[in-house]
Amino acid sequence: MIFSLILASFAAAGFFIYGETSSEMNNPQALYVGLGIGSMFVIIAVFQIISRKTSKDWDGSVIDKKIEKKTRKNKLGEIEDFVLFTIIIRSYNGKIHEICDENDDTVYNYYKIGDKVRHHRGLNALEKFDKSKDTIIFCNACASLNDIEDDYCHRCKCPLLK
Repeated sequence: MIFSLILASFAAAGFFIYGETSSEMNNPQALYVGLGIGSMFVIIAVFQIISRKTSKDWDGSVIDKKIEKKTRKNKLGEIEDFVLFTIIIRSYNGKIHEICDENDDTVYNYYKIGDKVRHHRGLNALEKFDKSKDTIIFCNACASLNDIEDDYCHRCKCPLLK
């Protein structure tokens, strides 16, 4: 929220200065544009905060995995083939969750049937409880693939949950 407020103030000030110095747009029109853009930053931050607060922690286990060959029409109207890799997880309260990836089996191969997992509130990520036989680990902050020996994500520098 703080970052979005700083961006909003920079957008408003920047457009105000632009309106004072430019012949293309005058104030208060330039200031209104800056306030509109700044408001969008703040609104996006508010929705992000709300979505984090409604997310909940939950534990579950992988109950099934599926590989499906599918086809679809792309934007040009051409038929294209793809492979859908699905991992099915049942949380301990009985709710079913699915993780789906197209044409990438990395996450599919990472989880095995019977693995215990935890969904972390606000991260929208799953952590596998037992990583003792793994050679890779996913960053729960940015979902980058890391070596299991690393302590911090190579991409975002967040600590890896081991």
